[in-house]
Amino acid sequence: MEKAMLVDSVSSTASTTSTKSTSSSSTSSTTSTSDTYQTFLTLLTKQLENQDPTDPVDTTSFTTQLVQMSALEQQMSTNDKLDTLNSSVTELSSTVSSSLGTTSGAVSYYGKTVEAEGSTTPLQDGEATWEYDLDSAASSVKLTITDSSGNTVYSDVSSSTAAGTHEVTWDGVGTNGKSYSSGTYTLSVTALDSSGKAIDTTTRFKGTVTSVDSSSGTSVLNVGGVSLSADKVLTVS
Repeated sequence: MEKAMLVDSVSSTASTTSTKSTSSSSTSSTTSTSDTYQTFLTLLTKQLENQDPTDPVDTTSFTTQLVQMSALEQQMSTNDKLDTLNSSVTELSSTVSSSLGTTSGAVSYYGKTVEAEGSTTPLQDGEATWEYDLDSAASSVKLTITDSSGNTVYSDVSSSTAAGTHEVTWDGVGTNGKSYSSGTYTLSVTALDSSGKAIDTTTRFKGTVTSVDSSSGTSVLNVGGVSLSADKVLTVS
């Protein structure tokens, strides 16, 4: 039985609008109040400048006007503070929502098979799976699998040499016949053209998410001993 199976597969604003509307409304209200205050102050000043010396403004009436002006000034101050508070609450809400959304999204990966760029993957349920891309057709492709200590456990010449994507599934049996049941393993792909020149390759790994850690504020997926940032996931199945 072939120890490494090669599968040739030459071959995904409503809240913002509301926030802007609230901010615009608040700014409009503050501007309106400020304009009213300035108008009131201008009228009061003109009234004092043009009053009849023989019949000055009634003291009670003038006091009432001053109280009204003071109340209007207080309202402007309150509006400014409310604007600042509203801005802070909106920003905090956005940050919390973003954080919760990221954490919630990462937790949904638990138990799922994910794919990401990289060459190291765990041996899970007796298999380790990778994909490699060849930029162009190769004359020869050599696959080498090493353990976490850098020791070669398996090597073979692949028949999948066409340009495109190829899948490698290792069953955990080394070249010497030894069986491996756990651990992380790294795939190296050496592809050469007919002139013996190296061909560029890209390697991805697949594995099942065994735990999720968001304690640092950034969601990190644990794929059988391989750490992976949630934003590096390419596919989920």
